[in-house]
Amino acid sequence: MCLFSRNMKQAMRLPFTKMHGTGNDYLYIDAFRRRLSDIPALVRAMSDRHRGVGSDGLILLLPSRAADVRMRMWNADGSEAEMCGNGIRCLARFAYETGRARRPSLSVETKAGIKRVDLVFRGRDVSGARVDMGAPILERSNIPMRGGAGRVVDETIRAGGTRVRVTAVSMGNPHCILFVSDPDRAPIETLGPVLERHPAFPNRTNVEFVSVEGPGRLYQRTWERGAGETLSCGTGACAAAVAAILTGRARPGRVRVRLLGGELFVEWGGSGSVFMTGDAVRVFEGVWAT
Repeated sequence: MCLFSRNMKQAMRLPFTKMHGTGNDYLYIDAFRRRLSDIPALVRAMSDRHRGVGSDGLILLLPSRAADVRMRMWNADGSEAEMCGNGIRCLARFAYETGRARRPSLSVETKAGIKRVDLVFRGRDVSGARVDMGAPILERSNIPMRGGAGRVVDETIRAGGTRVRVTAVSMGNPHCILFVSDPDRAPIETLGPVLERHPAFPNRTNVEFVSVEGPGRLYQRTWERGAGETLSCGTGACAAAVAAILTGRARPGRVRVRLLGGELFVEWGGSGSVFMTGDAVRVFEGVWAT
């Protein structure tokens, strides 16, 4: 299968970089001068952990007329998503180190709007980033979630033959947060996919299983829309922190979120922008041939 337009001679060789943020791994392609065709099929092939490279999805670095660079991302199942918190940190590092962005503070155009990213350095090397994720979207219809007007805070819905209490938040992509006593004992593999495709969420949803570990400390496991359970979800950590503050489980301010793949730090004062800080790790470079 040809991955580029027919007038491209290097159709059979596609350079990529694998990166991860707290274990949430994506494949990054500099598409400033490349035109890809049938991207969903390419994503499914490359993301396959047995027959491909293996990843939670693929992210393209593209030129932008409105920002320094543009980001498009696909989940491992080939579905395109609006935004990825871990992915945008790594994309900012990728853009800076490839010379597509020349400053350590850059703007990134996404389907969820333009986000400001400030790279974090350890010596001369990029180690992570702090992202202005924008204000959380709390109105039900804008998440989107079906039902009456207003916010969805500790609301009971029926799913998988049981009733669960959920709080819904969008960080540019939809999230359904459940507060549980122990995420490690939660039915993530069964309840996660049921909630992901629950009829209340017309665009499907990410699902977070969250517990409070102490003042300003959360533990989260995530069933990601289009990918299944992942080691981390940056937008999910932001949504979980917002939900904890909305429900009185955390105070406005800085919240540390522990995930299977590491820790993220989320700041929200109860209004305005959410800020997220975490790592951005380069794993390896390769060439995909087909």
